Amino acid sequence: MPSLRVHSDIDDIPADQWDRLVGEGSPFLEHAWLSLLERSGSASPETGWHPQHLSLWEEDQLVAACPVYIKTHSMGEFVYDWSWANAARQLGERYYPKVVVGVPFTPVTGQRLLVAREELRPVLVRALLELARVTESAGLHILFNPESEARSLEAEGGASRLQFQFHWRNHGYSDFEDFLSGFRSKRRSEFRRERRRLRETGVELVRVSGAEIQPEQLRAMEDFYRNTCWQFGGNSYLRPELWDALLERFGHRLQLVLAYDHGEPIAGALNVQKGSRLYGRYWGCSQERPYLHFEVCYYQAIEHCIASGLEVFEPGHGGGHKYPRGFQPTLTWSSHWLRSPRLEGPVLDFLERERAAVREQAEQLREQAELGRGKSRS
Repeated sequence: MPSLRVHSDIDDIPADQWDRLVGEGSPFLEHAWLSLLERSGSASPETGWHPQHLSLWEEDQLVAACPVYIKTHSMGEFVYDWSWANAARQLGERYYPKVVVGVPFTPVTGQRLLVAREELRPVLVRALLELARVTESAGLHILFNPESEARSLEAEGGASRLQFQFHWRNHGYSDFEDFLSGFRSKRRSEFRRERRRLRETGVELVRVSGAEIQPEQLRAMEDFYRNTCWQFGGNSYLRPELWDALLERFGHRLQLVLAYDHGEPIAGALNVQKGSRLYGRYWGCSQERPYLHFEVCYYQAIEHCIASGLEVFEPGHGGGHKYPRGFQPTLTWSSHWLRSPRLEGPVLDFLERERAAVREQAEQLREQAELGRGKSRS
């Protein structure tokens, strides 16, 4: 029988053994990223993220694990449950603390229950439910797990929740013009005009990856990130200490798009690449230009995917302006257990109705996107 351990520090678990379980999965589940979040104080008890990572061992071999946090708020999760917390208050029930399984500030789908063998998955689930009990948590929430995992957790009592994001898929395009050929003439002209108008302002676009990235380029990207957080009133979740260590510990995964005006960087996007996928994470600018956001965040990333043979670009959460530009609605999943029977019943009813509404809305958006396309590729 595997032995269970609980860790208040991800660095208590050997990185090589953790990453062996992650394998070709999401880069944000890799030990280095989770460690950066904790070591920098970005995801720490001071910010409301109390690490309680679970691991299962057979002698000295790690055979299962998952990233776990005890939380007293819902910020930085991107599976919006504030209405559930409000309903709990109205019922006189607790909603916090809660057990959260996922990657802080990272709405990217990936395996959450890392197992060497499938029969260990229910063992982890039982351990998570026991953790919720002993910590007197009001619920267990597994965020942005793949559909297959969410479906299997339904048999363990987990209620599935659906959202959707917009992802771009590479259908064997030879270049950006080949990608545009799938749109109607009017839309192709609009895209070309957007790109031309930006370049007419004198902006130069540069893409760099991995070892090509210079420290001053990443410092500029950090400034853009903080400027965006300040401009839109968001939280600067990533602390300076994380940016200081990012190139050294995670640089091999990074891809930057930078916009320059007379040699000065004025905008940037930070992407992460692993396997056949590119993940858009952060963007910002110090000056406004027409269509700058679309170029830096989307068109340059699409060009990079085509040139590099990448299959999927996930540009991040939200953004209804993405689907007219070739991004397709893609369902995302999460799994939930609530301790209170008085709260669980209404939430289960809500989730059933929400799942139907999300599926319907995603289908409507797919149909609307096709109106701008002259042909489709299977």
